Parts: sequence; C-alpha cells; structure tokens
Amino acid sequence: MLDDQLKTQLSAYLERVQQPFELVASLNDSDTSREMLELLQTIQSLRSDKITLRTDGNDARKPSFSLQRVGSTSQLRFAGLPLGHEFTSLVLALLWTGGHPPKAEQEVLDQIDALEGDFNFEVYMSLSCHNCPDVVQALSLMAIRNPRIKTTVIEGGAFQEEVNRREVMAVPMVFLNGQVFGSGRMLLEEIVAKIDTGAAAKEAAKLSAKEAFDVLIIGGGPAGAAAAVYAARKGIRTGVAAERFGGQVNDTLAIENYISILETDGPKFAAALEAHTRAYNVDIMNLQLAERLIPATEPGGLIEVKLANGGSLKSKTVILSTGARWRNVNVPGEAEYKNKGVAYCPHCDGPLFKGKRVSVIGGGNSGVEAAIDLAGVVAHVTLVEFADQLKADAVLVNKLKSLPNVTIHTNAQTTEITGADGKVNGLKFKDRATGQEHLVPLEGVFVQIGLVPNTDWLKGTVALSKFGEIEIDAKGHTNVPGVFAAGDCTTVPYKQIVIAAGAGATAALSAFDHLIRSGVSA
Repeated sequence: MLDDQLKTQLSAYLERVQQPFELVASLNDSDTSREMLELLQTIQSLRSDKITLRTDGNDARKPSFSLQRVGSTSQLRFAGLPLGHEFTSLVLALLWTGGHPPKAEQEVLDQIDALEGDFNFEVYMSLSCHNCPDVVQALSLMAIRNPRIKTTVIEGGAFQEEVNRREVMAVPMVFLNGQVFGSGRMLLEEIVAKIDTGAAAKEAAKLSAKEAFDVLIIGGGPAGAAAAVYAARKGIRTGVAAERFGGQVNDTLAIENYISILETDGPKFAAALEAHTRAYNVDIMNLQLAERLIPATEPGGLIEVKLANGGSLKSKTVILSTGARWRNVNVPGEAEYKNKGVAYCPHCDGPLFKGKRVSVIGGGNSGVEAAIDLAGVVAHVTLVEFADQLKADAVLVNKLKSLPNVTIHTNAQTTEITGADGKVNGLKFKDRATGQEHLVPLEGVFVQIGLVPNTDWLKGTVALSKFGEIEIDAKGHTNVPGVFAAGDCTTVPYKQIVIAAGAGATAALSAFDHLIRSGVSA
C-alpha cells in the first residue's frame, strides 16, 4: 500500500504522537476493505506503543475506520481510503488525535471548543480534488477538539450508490445534520463562523477598532501577497483583507511557469504566499469581503473600506488586488443546476462523472485541457466553442482531436442547460452558421470560458474599463488619489501569476512613494 520512502516519512511524523488512541475498522469483503486493513496495519506497526488497531467496528458504511483517543468521546471517521490528495489529511488527523498541536490560531481553537449544540458533518471528497483537503482537515480538527461535533469523511468513488442517491455532483460537498451545508473550498475560520451565530458581529467590532494602516491591501492572491511583502519591508503598518488568501490560485492544479519553481500546485503555492506574508508581521484579515470604498475627503486624509460583515477599515493608502472569478456562461439552467451537474473544476469533480457523458464549454487552453483530462474518466466529452476554431495551443488541440471519445463543435453558441428531477440531463447549442438547434443528452457540464474581475463593488468610485477591469497606469495608480491596483482585476495584459506578483510589488512601491511625497507620516 505504502512504499518504503512513504513509510519512512510517515514513521517520522508518527513520532510526534504523544497520546494513545485506537483505530477501529468496519470492514467487508471488498478489495477496498483489504487495502484499508493493510494501510491501518502499516500505521499501527509504525507506532505500536501509542496506536491500537481493532477490526470489530460495526459502522453502517463499510469499509471505514474511526480515530478514537483513549478517554475521549471525539467522533472522526474516514469512509473509503484517504489517499491521493487526502493522505495529508489522514496524517494530520493521526497527529491531532495523538495530541500533536494543530497550526491554527488559538482564538479559532477556543471558538471551536466553545461551540454549543450537536453538529453531525458528512463531507464528500474525491482523491483527485485539490480543494477538498482544506475542508476535510478543518472538519476533522473540529471533531477531534469538540466531542459534540461528529465528522465523517466519505470518498465518493467508494460509495457511488450513496453519492448518486444524495445527488452529490461536486466536491467537496458538506452536509450538516442531514442538510446541505456548503460546497467548494472552505477554510476552518469560515466553517466555524458559519455555525457560530454571534461571530460576525464580534469580528466586525474587532476590525472597526483597528488602528489605521499605512497600506491596506484588499485581496490576498499573488498580487496582494507581493504588495504586502514589499510594503512591510519598508517598515510601514501593512494589512491585508482577503476573502480567501491565495485567491484564484487555490483553484489551480499545476503551476509550472513561475520562474525558479519547477513545479507546484495551487494550494501549496497559496500556502507559501501566506507564510511569506506572515513572516513580515502583516496583519492578515481573512474571510473578509469588501463592499464599498470611500475615498479620502481631503489630501492626506484616510481612505475607508466597508466590509460585508458591517466592519470597516481605514488606511492612508489602499491597494486593490481583488483578482477574478470563473466567468458564467449565463444561459438558462446554469444557476439552477450548479453543483447538480454544472461544474467549474474538472480536476475536483471529474471523478464524480466516471462513465457518464459530459460537455465542456470553452475552446481555450483551460477548456481543451479540461476535455483531455475528463476524456480519461468519463464515457464521452462534447466540447462546445463559440468561435469558429479552437483557441487553445496547437499541441493541446492535436491531443484532443486524437481522443476517440471526444466530439468537438466550433461556431456553436450554448443556449441552455437542461435538466430534470434536479439534475442536468442535456445541453442545447445553436450552430451559428446554419442557425440549427442541437440537443446533446448528458449528465454534466463543465464551464471553462475564462475569468471576470471582482470589481462590481467599485463601480462609481474607481474608473473601470468596459470589461470591468480597474484602469491603472504603469505604476499601478488608479484615478483616485492614494488608491492603487494590481493583478487580474486590472487592465494589465496577460493574466498570469508572475505578472500579478510583479504588479503587486509595483503598487506597493508606488503606495510608499505616495506616502513620502505627500507628506503623510508613515
């Protein structure tokens, strides 16, 4: 199950286990059960003085296993094999159950410990989903710390009938006490805030009481992180308010074109951005959505940013680096069937459509790459492109055309995503040359048509292009004094990580220049 190198690494991690605990397996006669038993036996053998293995579990989900600290009533269970992207989640669960402290803010841990009520979480994941581990690890930690929280992590591929019955068509998908709680990547703080009803008001008051910043950055992607590092290195008071640190990078699978880093993935890169930023004592305010920008009323005055939770932040200068989000195709059925057959991440959700028929909307690099990946999992892929030819790189197009289970339609306008009984059952498109309508029966639609800037909240305050991008000059200045911008939300050409990072550094240097030239004390 585990090669020698992985066993050596795991053994080193398990040396950190301080408190004894049990692994209790509920098994059947399936191949997955045999693999699970082998995995658990390996884990137990590497730390036999602290970890006990039992195989007399009687949980209804088989195969599965629970982690139970001696003397504790914590309730954490893995149903199916937590390998692939989830192996790290398993290792962390072992360490936390064994008493090793988690890397989380003490304030958040105290909040988890104080939660009242009974919470039964079920999280569905796939082993190829790079967004799932954050959710799995957050809910695992909550179950380990608070005995009134129960978490079951379910690998969708091992429980296909259950996945179909509960209509799980996107991962991660979380149920709380039998009802849908949320889908997509969620951070620990976000989950806790969602179930702690008094958290929002407390957080708003805490933010509003903060001293004014010299530089306040809105957005924590590559541009925002670079801006924060460059500003903080000038010795000025720097803050970052981000909806989720890392931004769109979190949804990127492979990164192979960031100079000096041969290869990494989005979540790792996002974690590195945050670690680098925190190393300079930047005040990072995560899970904060900006709603309104109020420019200074006089030269040298403070700029204010209103937040969605009712709080507000003030600063002498502001850098806008809010990034972009997936562009919607905006046809009937898209919103109705989101996460019920309409998806945006082929790497995360592709395995849920194994053996089924899907469509990819978009013929650029992301669309063609998605179609190639999906073709190895699903029964058939239909790619629909509005233009009269595919816009992806030639090597990708040639690969796509070589696949036997792919159909390509160019010059095709998507008109509707159809469905029945709450699930997608087809896609309609019009041949733009003939006007003829077509209906493709299928079970899933992956939208891959680019990004739209997160700038709606700035309309009427900052000058925007016809595409909604913040208009900036070569130094990152906007039309509002003291307000700068960087990254994918701006008019800078070529939306790339390396370009966003450079633009963030430029904006920070411009903000510092503004402070010293305008006579504002920094």
